[in-house]
Amino acid sequence: MTYCCGILVRDGLVMFADTRTNAGVDNIATFRKLHIFTDPGKRIMAIASAGNLSISQSVVSILTEGYDNPDTGEHETLKNAPTMFQAAQRVGYVIRTIRATEGKALQASDVDFDVSFLFGGQVAGERMRLFMIYSAGNFIECTTDTPYLQIGEHKYGKPVLDRAVGYGMDLYDALKVGLVSIDSTMRSNLGVGMPIDLLVVRRDTCDAELIYRIEPGEPYFSDLRERWSAALRAAHIAIPRPPYTNKR
Repeated sequence: MTYCCGILVRDGLVMFADTRTNAGVDNIATFRKLHIFTDPGKRIMAIASAGNLSISQSVVSILTEGYDNPDTGEHETLKNAPTMFQAAQRVGYVIRTIRATEGKALQASDVDFDVSFLFGGQVAGERMRLFMIYSAGNFIECTTDTPYLQIGEHKYGKPVLDRAVGYGMDLYDALKVGLVSIDSTMRSNLGVGMPIDLLVVRRDTCDAELIYRIEPGEPYFSDLRERWSAALRAAHIAIPRPPYTNKR
């Protein structure tokens, strides 16, 4: 399992992903799931993956090396997509192509074609965007009403985001809430684990303001985990007990 999230606020974009993959309790490994494509000042794109590792790695490799599109006659990559929307379409196209070529073999081996992606960034001259792309190649886009998207084991971190994230919040406050969200997920699911890769992009810069990997024992994240646990305990104590009685 995995947990990846993107938060798109007025000031910019935060994306993060854990690195744990496992095929049972005795087969745990670490793989990067957040990949960044940049041409500083012109474009920055990031893609985070969840699901079958072999499929997601194939998608990212093809998008990096490019492919010849028979419909357009062009050699297409993420780095020459004219817009973020067309780049998201290219991610979907590659997913469908891999399904067409490998889907039957996977099905014969009783392997589900299970993959999903978060894809975000900005091309100079257009607005910053964030998409969630499904295993069928279709996608949805993040909105200002709900300025985040998640893939993977998202249910434990979602309540934190629902309560705390707003489109107008500061970019690094969004990062802080995102880290609380992934900590909440890691507390409740062993399939999500460190290191954590993260990206911060400020709007209209088309470059990464921060690319960082949080390793086990990293001081700030360890402090954040303890402070969040203490804050929850303090909030629980401060709330009055329920006044309910068994009246007859």
